[in-house]
Amino acid sequence: MEKKRTNAFNLIAEIGCNHQGNINLAKELIVNARRCGCNIVKFQKRTPELQFTPEKFNAPHPSPENAFGKTYGEHRKNLEFNIEQHRELMNFARANRIEYSCSVFDIISAKELVSIHPSHIKIPSTCNHNSEIIEYIAKNFFGTIHVSLGMTTHTEEANLITILNKHNKLKNTVLYHCVSCYPVEDKDVCLPEITRLSKIYQSEVKAIGLSGHHIGTLVDCMALALGVQYIERHFTFDKNAKGSDHKISLNYDEMRELSEQLNHASLYLNQKPKKILDCELKTRKFHKENFITAGYENG
Repeated sequence: MEKKRTNAFNLIAEIGCNHQGNINLAKELIVNARRCGCNIVKFQKRTPELQFTPEKFNAPHPSPENAFGKTYGEHRKNLEFNIEQHRELMNFARANRIEYSCSVFDIISAKELVSIHPSHIKIPSTCNHNSEIIEYIAKNFFGTIHVSLGMTTHTEEANLITILNKHNKLKNTVLYHCVSCYPVEDKDVCLPEITRLSKIYQSEVKAIGLSGHHIGTLVDCMALALGVQYIERHFTFDKNAKGSDHKISLNYDEMRELSEQLNHASLYLNQKPKKILDCELKTRKFHKENFITAGYENG
């Protein structure tokens, strides 16, 4: 049964490369993300020849057990969908009532993604200092721009904001607190960073988000309490599957549980609409109006 979302947060299932280069598996993950209660799925698009140095491209994968090719470059190419496959996934997602998003890791991928007009494009932490990519997206993309701030200095952050502001794109931008460790240890979660981003940028950007690589779901609920409106978690069909991201990903049951927890947590954060709630009236009548309480007024 599909999990219903009832509150004003956005839960993103980061499929990334967990599809293992299989478009049918990618579609299955889209359907399951929707059933869990997610409202956005996110993929990745890269041109490996542009992203990596020749030495890195031709070197063996550092974790052979997760490799989908003899070299790291071959591994990355075997996990890539071409732009027409991304268009197919985008249309499939829309047909299944869930939004499509994608991270871009180079300028060719950025141009290709912009050409198919998705609702969301992500600038990952890896590329948030790449002014060519940021400038192109800011000039040519009219959807929501998502930006992760993992492994980013305050100077790099300021430069990124300057470019987006120059093109009047901040109101269409979601900034994500992100720690680029896999997994993130508890001591490195650093949730007060959400407060810092909110204090500086809340009035300028569309929203603040959390892109999490932590274990469990407590962090996500705490982040919601701190004001994030977008929560992104990696999503997998099997945490023990071949590939480097599966172990830090949530499986179906875990993502469904997270969606349920966030729905409850967002209700806990409702502002009190009046001094005495309707649910308190009966208790008030019994405890305050039927007892003599010397020295106190009811109220």
